[in-house]
Amino acid sequence: MESPARKIIHIDMDAFYASVEQRDDPGLRGKPVVVGSPAPRGVIAAASYEARKFGVRSAMPSSTALRKCPQLVFVPHRMDVYRAVSHQIHEIFADYADAVEPLSLDEAYLDVSGDKAGVGSATETARTIRARIRQETGLTASAGISYNKFLAKMASEQNKPDGQFLVSPGQGQAFVASLSIGRFYGVGAVTEAKMKRLGVHTGEDLARQSLAFLQQHFGKSGPWFYGIARGVDARAVNPSRERKSSGSETTFEADLVDPLRIEAEVAALADKVFSWCLKAQAFGRTVTVKIKYADFQQATRARSAASAIDDPALLQRLSLDLVRSAFPLRAGVRLLGVTVSNLEAPPATGGQRLLLA
Repeated sequence: MESPARKIIHIDMDAFYASVEQRDDPGLRGKPVVVGSPAPRGVIAAASYEARKFGVRSAMPSSTALRKCPQLVFVPHRMDVYRAVSHQIHEIFADYADAVEPLSLDEAYLDVSGDKAGVGSATETARTIRARIRQETGLTASAGISYNKFLAKMASEQNKPDGQFLVSPGQGQAFVASLSIGRFYGVGAVTEAKMKRLGVHTGEDLARQSLAFLQQHFGKSGPWFYGIARGVDARAVNPSRERKSSGSETTFEADLVDPLRIEAEVAALADKVFSWCLKAQAFGRTVTVKIKYADFQQATRARSAASAIDDPALLQRLSLDLVRSAFPLRAGVRLLGVTVSNLEAPPATGGQRLLLA
C-alpha cells in the first residue's frame, strides 16, 4: 500500500479558454460561448458552462455542437493570451509546491506534502491557491485534494465550478465506490461500454473483480483498474513529465467493412487528438494510423510533416490519406487509432507545411 502521508492537489481551471474570453469581453458573459471555428470541419476547443448545459463539449465537431445549440457564439482561439494566463497560474503554484506536474495549460498536480508556504493543511493550501488565481487573473479554478493523483483528479470534478473537495486517508475506496464507472479518469466510452457489459457500473462493482478477471478482460490495464478501485495510485508528481505522443483509438462492437464508415471514424479520432494537442499546446509532426483487423493482425501507416501540424483540417486530411492507402481492406476492422508524435511547440507562423515521405 502507498503511504497516506502524501498531500496531492489537482487544480483544474473552470472552462479555461472560454472563461478567458468571457473575462476579456463582458458582452460574452452569460452566453453559450465556444472557442473554435463554425466551419464544417471545425472542432470545439472549449465550451463555457452556458454552452455545456446544451450538451456541448470540447473535442466535439462544430457541426454537432451547432445542432445541439444553434445560438452558440464562436470565438477564435488566442493561444498567446491563454499561455500568458497559464504562466501566471503556474507562478502561483510555485509559491506553494516544489513539485508541480502540468498536464496542460489549465491543469496541474501539486505535491504539497512539505507545506512549502506554511499554510498548515492541504485543504487550506488549495483554498489559498484558488483565491489567488481569482484575485490575480479574474478566473475561477476547482481543486481536488487527496493522498494520491488519481483521487485528487477525481475529487476536482466533485464541486465544479469554483469549488474543491477533499478525499482523506482512509476514505479513498469508499469515495471511488460511489462513482459511476464512466467518471473514472482514463475510462473512455469504449471501455465504459465493455465494463458495463461485464456488470461493472460503479467503483464498487469494479472493486469486486479479481485481478485475474481484470487482466483477462483489460490486459495491461487490469492492474491499474484493480488499484484505483481500492483508492491506490503510487505515481509520483513528476515535474519533468514530458509527453512524446498523443493518440486515440476505438474498438468497435462489430467489425467495420464500409470504407465511408471507416473514414468517418478516422476523421473523428483525428479531431479528438487535435483537441488534446490544442489544449496541451503540443503539436506533432508525425501522424500514424493503426488498423487492427478482425483476425487481430495489425497494420500501421505513418507520414511526417516538416513542421508541427497545428491545423485540424491538415491532421484530418493526413489521417484519411493514410487509412485510404490501406484500401481495399483485407478483412473487417475491429480497431482504429490515430496518433501524433514528435511533439513540439506550435509553429511561430502559419506558413506552408511541407510533407516528408
